[in-house]
Amino acid sequence: MLKLLVCSAHPDDESLGAGGILARYGAEGVETYLVTATRGERGWTGSAESNPGLKKLGEIRTAELLNAAAELGIQEVKFLDYLDGDLDLADPGEATRKIVGHLRRIRPQVVVTFDPFGAYGHPDHIAISQFTTGAIVAAASSAYQGEASQPPHQVQKLYYMAAAKVEHEFYESAFGKLVMNIDGQIRGTVSWPEWSLTTEIDSAAYWPKVWKAVQCHCSQLATYQLLANLPEEQHRQLWGRSNFYRAFSLVNGGRDKEDDLFAGMR
Repeated sequence: MLKLLVCSAHPDDESLGAGGILARYGAEGVETYLVTATRGERGWTGSAESNPGLKKLGEIRTAELLNAAAELGIQEVKFLDYLDGDLDLADPGEATRKIVGHLRRIRPQVVVTFDPFGAYGHPDHIAISQFTTGAIVAAASSAYQGEASQPPHQVQKLYYMAAAKVEHEFYESAFGKLVMNIDGQIRGTVSWPEWSLTTEIDSAAYWPKVWKAVQCHCSQLATYQLLANLPEEQHRQLWGRSNFYRAFSLVNGGRDKEDDLFAGMR
């Protein structure tokens, strides 16, 4: 049985970043799993006066994620239960052990996470990328005893979600400029050179399902409502194609661009 695990940082990452692959592979019979590091407790987009607070907003966004997961056909959703915005402050040993536990239990062939730049420099995105990458190494080692009751598991392929400049420009035309002020420095989208992208997944047939999943994140609709009036072709462009960087593969390689995350395993 083919298994895909996506490791993300917040509720809505699974729809906005990985919705196309989750919808497509789930529909094709691949078992799809999601590990989310936080519950999005600080992701409030409304007025400060109407903010329900960390606990309540976390509950709201958890429910939204579970609804989105149902739309995407995700088999299982698990949380690491770190606080939104503080993931890079998490104890690396603890975070690694948690992810190793899921890797050894689920035993996926393919893992997908954020790229090392966190798409646009988001510290939580960068942290989950680092923790996931390290956990894959640890999960394969018999010397790592973080989850002593579970046998080692070797992931066959690791992918980073990646996008070229033209894709970021299209995305920002719909969502606005993606920037963050971190430690007094402005961070923005980091584009991959077109030649460096190893994998392009066509999920055009599943864009309506991805859009439904995006709409589940109602607490974020102050932003997402701008998307509602987009023509079908723009929705298809947003949700119908995904690019990745193949960080490593034990089953295939070369310069030819893949059209399947499970290339080399079929």
